[in-house]
Amino acid sequence: MNTFQSERKEWSLNHLTVHQSTGALYVGAVNRIYKLSANLTLLVSHDTGPEYDNKACYPPLIVQPCSEPLASTDNVNKLLLIDYSHNRLLACGSLYQGVCKLMRLDDLFILVEPTHKKEHYLSSDNQTGTMYGVVVPSQGQDATLYIGTAVGGKQDYFPTISSRKLPRDPESSAMLDYELHTDFVSSLIKIPSDTLALVPHFDIYYVYGFSSGSFVYFMTVQPETPENGMPAGSSPVDLFYTSRIIRLCKGDKKFHSYVSLPVGCVHRGVEYRLLQAAYLSKAGRVLARSLNISAQEDVLFAVFSKGQKQYHDPSDHSAVCIFTIQDINARIKERLQSCYQGEGNLELHWLLGKDVQCTKAPVPIDDHFCGLDINQPLGGSQLVSGQTVFTESRDRLTSVTSYIFNGHNVVFLGTRSGRLQKVRKAAH
Repeated sequence: MNTFQSERKEWSLNHLTVHQSTGALYVGAVNRIYKLSANLTLLVSHDTGPEYDNKACYPPLIVQPCSEPLASTDNVNKLLLIDYSHNRLLACGSLYQGVCKLMRLDDLFILVEPTHKKEHYLSSDNQTGTMYGVVVPSQGQDATLYIGTAVGGKQDYFPTISSRKLPRDPESSAMLDYELHTDFVSSLIKIPSDTLALVPHFDIYYVYGFSSGSFVYFMTVQPETPENGMPAGSSPVDLFYTSRIIRLCKGDKKFHSYVSLPVGCVHRGVEYRLLQAAYLSKAGRVLARSLNISAQEDVLFAVFSKGQKQYHDPSDHSAVCIFTIQDINARIKERLQSCYQGEGNLELHWLLGKDVQCTKAPVPIDDHFCGLDINQPLGGSQLVSGQTVFTESRDRLTSVTSYIFNGHNVVFLGTRSGRLQKVRKAAH
């Protein structure tokens, strides 16, 4: 078995993406980006750190001098995405408030490293597993980057979710600009300061993201926001966390289509509600038959830990659950329809800060509805529940991927201790 490791064992490997056509592996690590062959031979290495920095320097010192004391700081890779439409790699790190580089796929040559506008800083939060991005190509036009990130208490600097331009020309002055940005409406959502006053440790962790059909989805974990705030002296340990799925329409620059619903699964009376990892796959012939969908339909495999507490130290009791995108969309459509019938509230307390009544409006809501300037952004409390296919009680499941073999969907699971498990979902 071939292996690869970084120059220093403390420089962890954080992200891996495999080129769909060439099979080349791109690895985002602490202080390095690597390109490997399919047999894990190192082809190219690109240094990204350490550099002298201080997280309090805003704008970062690469733009203007900073009076804060500087120290040698690791650059944690936060995001590693292939932009297939323009044949390049997007790599974002934790240094300098979270700047990104666009690199050539063949030799990791830097095409551009935009730093001169505040839109170029994505988040200085250096935890891994808190940021996710989705590149949406557009036929003959510039691509769009949808990005969700933890903001580490800097909600004034960074939006929690946004959509940005990825122009064909790497030197374009519009690189990473918000798709839309006016005084009244923008392609972004920020966490309100009032929410952090209510729940001091509030943040939204983006665990996974993908596009399917005409929508972009993110899977997140976030603290619940009690209406009366947290008791004095509360810590993150006291919080209840909710895993959620967020959906946006591609091309919706005003974010009127933003819908967020809780997601999880229940097996033999045990609730699995703390999202650890997820993976989008085609169903494959055998699984499709048991789910009553076509083999080419998208399905989502998600790993959850038991309960809703201890997000930062989850239980070893964990489960793999399957969701069909068809079912997720049906639940979202039901939620939209009920709100447009004037039933209940928008249920997005962390963002709206109060109960906002749904507005009754005679609007036909079909499978492609992308919102209006009423009843948005929209939350919900009805759980989108997946089908549990595998549970583990001793060694927490932490990662998931799958592929189709002879019509079967074969799932590979990584565990906390570093074991790999292989599971085949049998047909019912």
